[in-house]
Amino acid sequence: MTQSMETVPSRLERLGKVAKQDKHLQFNNLLHHITPALLYEAFTKLNRQAAKGVDNVGWYEYATQLKPKLMALHERLHTGKYKPQPVKRLWLPKGNGEQRPIGITALEDKIVQQAVVLVLTPIYETDFVGFSYGFRPNRNQHQALDAVYMAISHKKVSWVLDADLKGFFDAIDHEWLLRFVAHRVADKRVLQLIKSWLKAGVMDGHTQHKSRVGMPQGAVISPLLANIYLHYALDLWVHQWRQRHARGEVYIIRYADDFVVGFQYQDDGRRLRRALDMRLGKFKLSLNIDKTQLIEFGRFAISNRQQRGEKKPETFNFLGFTHICAIRRDNGNFKLMRESIKKKLKSKIKQISEALMQHRHKPLYEMGSWVRKVLTGYYNYFAIPGNQTSIQLLRTCVGRAWLKALRRRSQKGRNFNWYKMQRWINQFSPHTRVRHPYPNQRFHL
Repeated sequence: MTQSMETVPSRLERLGKVAKQDKHLQFNNLLHHITPALLYEAFTKLNRQAAKGVDNVGWYEYATQLKPKLMALHERLHTGKYKPQPVKRLWLPKGNGEQRPIGITALEDKIVQQAVVLVLTPIYETDFVGFSYGFRPNRNQHQALDAVYMAISHKKVSWVLDADLKGFFDAIDHEWLLRFVAHRVADKRVLQLIKSWLKAGVMDGHTQHKSRVGMPQGAVISPLLANIYLHYALDLWVHQWRQRHARGEVYIIRYADDFVVGFQYQDDGRRLRRALDMRLGKFKLSLNIDKTQLIEFGRFAISNRQQRGEKKPETFNFLGFTHICAIRRDNGNFKLMRESIKKKLKSKIKQISEALMQHRHKPLYEMGSWVRKVLTGYYNYFAIPGNQTSIQLLRTCVGRAWLKALRRRSQKGRNFNWYKMQRWINQFSPHTRVRHPYPNQRFHL
């Protein structure tokens, strides 16, 4: 298995090269690329700490006697005996009090799905457009945020359409999805695999439900299939629309089912907004009316609205940040502010405070290590230029919540005060320094 693994990357790279040379080529023999070596590589890429599916098998359990298990899985795949298991449904609380479902796939299904992702990704990476950033190799949220920053700060953007798809993963139409995949994949065995995952059903508690529409969030294959769906339903169409119908400049940045469109002229934004409803409706999708808005935003929004006697420009949220029109104090020029969304920051503080209170009897060093881990994870994403106030607020609030928890440990805990607490905070709370460069610096690199 080790020797054959050496050929896996080169074989997959050749798929990408062939796909790039012929944009209309359909691949009719892809399943043979799923070898025991590729299944092994897929297994190593899985999250070792992920929750267990309906099979109740974890990564480390499956790793025992791994080679014969993968050989048997490979044989079942190529003889048509492989059958996916239902997806285990879990409900996670949302900030607004509602719950959102996620799907936990059985381990062997994860392995096969990851193998298919490894085969299909080189093909579709040659097709996907540049303004799509979600769940793609060498692309991430901060690149999407940088693209928004650069478009608004350096291009002719005076209006922004902040769009949100309503229940995207639950609304995906299976027939349309399979038709989209078939544009590139003619291997009926791979198409049948994808169809079987879509139809595998959902296990909610002890009740199994059939799947006639939608795709489980959390499945390994879901991000790639979602990108394929939106590539054909949205990306290609928007790209053509701005070339054929827009009067001014139009910029779009999409991350998964969340996207932002910048316009030079308001009427372009209004016309695209109307056209979007018709286009998305064709593919059983729709915009979330409560979260979709066309607002005046950009370098001249503040001055233009002041001349008309109107209030400050509205803000919009994208990938965890509120985007705000502001003015630089030193020279009076436009500045795009990006701050942590206040509602989500408040929810994060509450979540950490409750956890500290729940574990207040644990040793101080254990609590401190946990605080460091949580804050480091938050800072690694949110510590961008201009967001220091939110980062410092989180650090201060967590420190006070930790002090409150310690003072509730016992009567001796009441001897803790803020002055003494500073020592522990300084020891375990990471420094609130900026951890990301300015977007123009990253773009130049």
